[in-house]
Amino acid sequence: MRVSVVIPAYNASATLGECLRALANQRLAQAEYEVIVVDDGSRDTTAAIARTFHPVRLIRQPNQGAPAARNCGIAAARAPWIAFTDADCIPSRGWLAALLAAVEGQVDRPMGVAGRTVGHQSLSPAAHYVDLAGGLDAERHLAHPTFPFAPSGNVLYRRDLLERVGGFDERFHTYDACDLHTRLCRLDSGPMLFAARAVVLHRHRDSWPAYFRQQRGYGYGYGQFAWHYRSAMTWGIGRELAAWWQLVRLGGGALLPGGAAALVRRGHFVKALAQRIGFLDAYYSPRERERW
Repeated sequence: MRVSVVIPAYNASATLGECLRALANQRLAQAEYEVIVVDDGSRDTTAAIARTFHPVRLIRQPNQGAPAARNCGIAAARAPWIAFTDADCIPSRGWLAALLAAVEGQVDRPMGVAGRTVGHQSLSPAAHYVDLAGGLDAERHLAHPTFPFAPSGNVLYRRDLLERVGGFDERFHTYDACDLHTRLCRLDSGPMLFAARAVVLHRHRDSWPAYFRQQRGYGYGYGQFAWHYRSAMTWGIGRELAAWWQLVRLGGGALLPGGAAALVRRGHFVKALAQRIGFLDAYYSPRERERW
């Protein structure tokens, strides 16, 4: 077996079936990979759907969040490489083959590889904005000078490295992928690669309220992350005021017309406002500060 695929799933009955069908039709021989679905305390038919796909391994746990579900999958994985995707994703037929082709046989054994994530049926303005703005562009995120990371919907890591760092930090609401990657980079773990041919389709949030809720959650996770790494991020009143001034400027731009450009400006404002609220909720929370 070459690779284990881990999928955290919570109330994912509307999308999990298509994800698992895509994984059942990978170009790899069935003996070369396994699929592990971790049902994170779903109240719908997520588990029943997973059971209809053979030989998917279903693990059920009480609701603890996606990081805990991913850790459960890591503990159960049997292959030397672990790939992560999400229940609202549809991996392309060559996804696993492209990820493995990028990392296997390298002279300098890589830490892992991330693939390209594109929108699936991004027909609503909110979903189309995510595509235009490149919200899940792993190549761009991996180029960050201080805290590079790869979104957890399309990434593969060495299992031994994941075990060495203890997997995902389950305290994180979101931003656990960035924290994990930061800890992996601190090991002598080899390069992190990008494979453009390892494509996953993602269903973006299809309305502005749903996108706002998602981004508020991301902001909360970023607030946790900023407090946890406060020695390297030093957030003070000056940066806080600058963030609010930027938000005011984005709000003004969101009112201007201009087709696709106007959609991007509107999306930037919604994203920034939601993340700002989430960040404040976490970063200045006494409860969160005690956790770190």
